[in-house]
Amino acid sequence: MTDLTLMTNAEDPASVLPSLALLSHRVRVLPLDAASLVRMPESTILFIDARDDLASARTLCRLIHASGLSTPIILILTEGGFTVVNAQWGIADIVIDSASPAEIEARLRLIAERGRPMPAQGGVSGSGSSFDTQEGVIRCGELVVDTNGYTASLRGKPIDLAYKEFELLKYLVLHPGRVFTRAQLLQEVWGYDYYGGTRTVDVHIRRLRAKLGGEYEHLIGTVRNVGYRFDPPQDHADEMGLDQSDDPAESAA
Repeated sequence: MTDLTLMTNAEDPASVLPSLALLSHRVRVLPLDAASLVRMPESTILFIDARDDLASARTLCRLIHASGLSTPIILILTEGGFTVVNAQWGIADIVIDSASPAEIEARLRLIAERGRPMPAQGGVSGSGSSFDTQEGVIRCGELVVDTNGYTASLRGKPIDLAYKEFELLKYLVLHPGRVFTRAQLLQEVWGYDYYGGTRTVDVHIRRLRAKLGGEYEHLIGTVRNVGYRFDPPQDHADEMGLDQSDDPAESAA
């Protein structure tokens, strides 16, 4: 059984891809908008309803790609949409809305068998960071995060971090270059049972930057109107082709 997510604005979601209901997979339905990305789990295959609004579907696909999400995307199209879609959309596959259950199952199987990109042995692939899976140590330039010992150091000197500050830093460093909204960070670091607002994230980001110091506070970047990301040191960022043009010191308000 595969976890599937269908994004659509249709009044009757079952009419978008009728054959999907005949399969045994779990299917959650979310609105076709960027806000739904926060509610979407990472381990899902995403169906996007592009039958009636190709422009919105394309924008959403590009946003997912820009956010660094590795979620496989299957576009649901009518025959007229085939002439518009190309590789720049960043999708894994396309399917016509009248596809049979056997065809959908085959496309899901092929996506699952392709697998997702795995970290290179002994390191985070293409990230500019190294991760020793046995010692639980992440090294990124002069920043070292020990995930087992719950300690972090910079230039060999310990950084005095509170527990949630450490958890936030660890989560960001483990996903270099990937942009997270405040709601995503709140969910991943504080958990589903936390009832505080997203301003909590802003406060902890400010504290982290202060403890990293003026020379290294830029490692935690701000993406305007979106959220935060971990920016590896500039030499590594150049290798990755990351855009670090956003001002990390910009107010998070």
